[in-house]
Amino acid sequence: MASTFGFTLQDWQRCAQQDAQQIPALLAAHLDALDNQDNAWLYLASPAQLLAQVEPLLAAYQRNPAALPLFGVPFAVKDNIDVAGWPTTAACPALTYQAAADAFVVARLKAAGAIVIGKTNLDQYATGLVGTRSPYGAVSNTFNPAYVSGGSSSGSASVLARGLVGFSLGTDTAGSGRVPAGFNNIVGLKPTKRWFSASGVVPACRLNDTISVFALTVADAFSVASIAGGYDADDAYARQSPRSAPASFQPQPSLAIPAAPQFYGDQQAEAAWLSALEQLTASGATLHPIDFAPFHQLAEQLYYGPWVAERTVAVGEMLDRPEEMDPVVYGIVSSGRQYSAVEAYQAEYLRAELTRQIQQTLARFDALVVPTSPTIHTLEEMQQEPVHYNSQFGTYTNFTNLADLSALALPGPFRADGLPAGITLIAPAWHDRALATFGLRWQQQLALPLGATGKALPPQPAALPPSPDHVRVAVVGAHLTGMPLNFQLTTRQAVWVEETQTASHYRLFALLDGPIKKPGLLRGDSGAAITVELWDIPLARFGEFVAEIPAPLGIGSLTLADGRIVKGFICEPAALTQALEITEFGGWRNWLTSQGNH
Repeated sequence: MASTFGFTLQDWQRCAQQDAQQIPALLAAHLDALDNQDNAWLYLASPAQLLAQVEPLLAAYQRNPAALPLFGVPFAVKDNIDVAGWPTTAACPALTYQAAADAFVVARLKAAGAIVIGKTNLDQYATGLVGTRSPYGAVSNTFNPAYVSGGSSSGSASVLARGLVGFSLGTDTAGSGRVPAGFNNIVGLKPTKRWFSASGVVPACRLNDTISVFALTVADAFSVASIAGGYDADDAYARQSPRSAPASFQPQPSLAIPAAPQFYGDQQAEAAWLSALEQLTASGATLHPIDFAPFHQLAEQLYYGPWVAERTVAVGEMLDRPEEMDPVVYGIVSSGRQYSAVEAYQAEYLRAELTRQIQQTLARFDALVVPTSPTIHTLEEMQQEPVHYNSQFGTYTNFTNLADLSALALPGPFRADGLPAGITLIAPAWHDRALATFGLRWQQQLALPLGATGKALPPQPAALPPSPDHVRVAVVGAHLTGMPLNFQLTTRQAVWVEETQTASHYRLFALLDGPIKKPGLLRGDSGAAITVELWDIPLARFGEFVAEIPAPLGIGSLTLADGRIVKGFICEPAALTQALEITEFGGWRNWLTSQGNH
């Protein structure tokens, strides 16, 4: 049986589509090929546990494949996330317990057909960005074992980068789902806080934790996130998307970058960053240096102030048994005992003030782009400076959850020494899809090999699947790009998708009454293909947009030349008796040009 290492979601899905009956045997062979001495794994499924997951799904998949989009895809779970009947350790043997139920996110992924194949190593209590603070041993970098893997989600990043799973789950409080992605040439999706439930997760900082996704491609990461995310009424901090964020960036995005980025003397990391900036510019983005001081100041709060006391709360009575904890982790977490309630409130006020400054800055741009980490260190170097070097890794990650931002770590140009050096895009909460849309194009542009597998990037989808949080609207006249009413779209975070045409049975009229000339579109038995623009408008803003449309115009369903049906402008037939028919021009701009209007 051919090796399944390095399979993407599409590869696993193709196997299931070709012959669903082969999936149990394929997974059994895949499990058998894994090395149980590999310290990236803390627990591997037994053959019986594997079959117990996949066999009950087989008949359901054969009846309705669409109901199980992840059928047979093996995934790994960071060992601070519960899998029913399996041990959870958070890399602290004294904590170990048998999980009574799946974490909410794990349950959603299983319900979509995904198969948990193992649990992975981590920095103890998810405290660290290094991957070395574990009694089970340090997880080494997948490109050079002398270097760190990044943490705390070290095992999940390692097994994914080597293609041992289709995707993996990490957690991210201060960058634990991004730094390991950057160090291992993979995608790390850090969702908006509480898009993913935290039920069934051992907390690190409960207010700032989130489960994250590692994948070989952006398309895979977002597919998994779309299934894993969802409101959980049992999570006290759960929230629902306001459905007001844009579906994507503008075609030529405006991106903020740090004005004077810090690399701590690492010239190879700096050179990789400058190469990434060249690639961003080549993609059509414009780059805008910004003052990074508020971001740095907020980043420092997470470990060098009262916020560390939240970790103290999470670890609880285990702090009374320091001999059973990693000494570096104990030193960090126990320091939270020195802070008072007064200092905690002062820290929260400062967080809010800095967050407001950050969000006001980011409102001027599509996103912020940063190096995922300003440098990397060897395992030996980490032993000499375990806290200081860890802090360096968090330079461009620690502030993100404190400021309620979404983030996507992406593979980027490599360093001269052959180590990965990724970039991270950061945007306001609920901009996850917009980040992924850009990330999809970025990954296609660079066409780097997948993780550490050596496999070439396969053909990727041209776009993400249709969004349930946006309405695609066809505009035909005054709302077109550059026209007088286009602002009614752009001020509501609508984004241009494409120019296309209607089906060939539409008639176009010019309504000449009023201060602004408007078109009227009418479906009939005859007519022509009329040029339109498609825009994606956030669902929550669609009602506002429709409310501004005056009679005799309205919004209905429009058929495009390729058969797609979208929302679009229509007109009451009675209003067209006095209107000027302009169907022969094939579009509003053409008619305006004929009238001398450009």
